[in-house]
Amino acid sequence: MLKYKFLTIYGNIRNSNLLKNSFWGITANLLQNILYSVFFIVIARKYSTEEFSSYILANSLYSFIVAFSSMGLGQWFIRELLTVNDKVELVTKFFKFQFIIGILFYCLNILLVFIIYENSLIRYLALIIGTNIIFDNIIYVITFTNIAQQEQKKNFLVFTIEAVLKFFAAAFLFISTISIIYLAFILILLRIISLFIFINTANIKIYSFALISSVKINWNELLNIIKINWPFVVIGSISVIYWRIGIFLVSKNLLPFDVANYEISYKLFSIAQILPYIVSTTLFPKLIKLYQSDFADTIVYFKNAFVAYTLYGFFVCSFVFTFADGLIPTIFGNKYSSGSFYCKEMFLTILVFPTVLLQANLLVSMKLEKMDMQLNILSLILNILFCTVGLQYFKTLSVVNISVFISFFIFHVFQDLILYRLKIISKLHIYLFYLSISLFIVWYRYISMIEFKEIVFIIFWVTIFSIFLFFYFRKNYLISKLFFSYKQIQ
Repeated sequence: MLKYKFLTIYGNIRNSNLLKNSFWGITANLLQNILYSVFFIVIARKYSTEEFSSYILANSLYSFIVAFSSMGLGQWFIRELLTVNDKVELVTKFFKFQFIIGILFYCLNILLVFIIYENSLIRYLALIIGTNIIFDNIIYVITFTNIAQQEQKKNFLVFTIEAVLKFFAAAFLFISTISIIYLAFILILLRIISLFIFINTANIKIYSFALISSVKINWNELLNIIKINWPFVVIGSISVIYWRIGIFLVSKNLLPFDVANYEISYKLFSIAQILPYIVSTTLFPKLIKLYQSDFADTIVYFKNAFVAYTLYGFFVCSFVFTFADGLIPTIFGNKYSSGSFYCKEMFLTILVFPTVLLQANLLVSMKLEKMDMQLNILSLILNILFCTVGLQYFKTLSVVNISVFISFFIFHVFQDLILYRLKIISKLHIYLFYLSISLFIVWYRYISMIEFKEIVFIIFWVTIFSIFLFFYFRKNYLISKLFFSYKQIQ
């Protein structure tokens, strides 16, 4: 009987669309993030804290602006590309539009850096790194062209090539340290190489400058499309704003050392986000299909996913609490050894972040994207308010980390209230979730201070995993429907 169950599980794993789709997405993103992280680590170790923090702030400003520069037109572009006859004309129009918008947003980038910062190094770096906004907008057109034509592997290939080139740039820094200004120029050169590869591998060729110049854009039509899709623009960009606004507040109220510690913590946090983000891209269409066919199955599917997302958040948080003290100085250097404390604070947010993402996907699948957008905006406002007020009284990075956690926590509570009103979750579900978080924080903060915390970590998660498997084999219910049983929704 046990052998039969193992064979059944193995067969379900092999046939699971969730695991197939998520595996390639996770693998691609992990590989790229590892290579990018090596580059980030080398910069942190090779340059002074002031130079490193200046690079971070210039890059953060670029990330902040580029979150809006595409105007959220990717979904519209894909739909149009699949239906129009003259695909070259559509791609050319979209290319020209994104190029013009990219230049305008680059000018905005210049304006903002001169308003916000007086530091000449930050300004110079922002002028150089900000040109990525124009390149990103052009690459945006090609990546979505590939997505529409089921050529996502081309995107993966080119982005991986760019990550490898950055890795070699990091290796070069071990041989000879150069000015960080020259490094910024090298990074732009690598971006141009990536853009050249993207253009040459695209199925729809748009080499003709004359064609791009002559094509006419219906600006009123595009403005109407942006107006219709603006909730998705806000939802898609607010996560970037959420984290980047924190570093701007840190830079204006604290020291360059705090800027570096914040970015190191966020870099690790962004890696932890990969799994829930990639899995959610596969879960989201499943939720839509289920909601359209059977509301009861939607609730079961959501609750099963909720269990897995919650366990993931708990596992990652406990891992950081256990190993951060040794990993951060080993990876980034002893000058950032105190950053492990702030890293632990930031990773409190991972306890609620995965389930916030899941519940947001559920709301959007139910066509409640405006409600989700309003919650995103509320959470952002609360985060900025808590940070701004807190930093006036307490000059410490802890204010920003705790503000992020509280604002995400409130975001989660409001989501719970909405889902409770929609009769998707019960009061017991809500109480158990927050009780488990409270007990976990109190218990694991104590455990992480003992001498043999690594052994406790292993024992704890082996026990949890064993209990998890026990209930799976006994009931064959909680996990099988989440990861393996898709006949009901295909």
